[in-house]
Amino acid sequence: MRIDKFLKNSRIIKRRQVAKEACENGRVTINDKIAKAGSLVEEGDVVEVVFGTSTLKVRVLSLIDGAKKNTATSMYEVIDG
Repeated sequence: MRIDKFLKNSRIIKRRQVAKEACENGRVTINDKIAKAGSLVEEGDVVEVVFGTSTLKVRVLSLIDGAKKNTATSMYEVIDG
């Protein structure tokens, strides 16, 4: 699954366009490599997103296409730096 779509489906970022812009600005990494919007994410990958002064680091648990609000948080687990 594309990283911009994963960020939207998992509700980490609300809109796909915003997720795409975050990738274009170098604020998203997959396994410590800067991700482009079309970069593929797989189960087990570590995704890091920088929001201003804070950073969210998560491990991908599942890839659900069209996830509902109550299942979105099961797509990832938050991990410490």
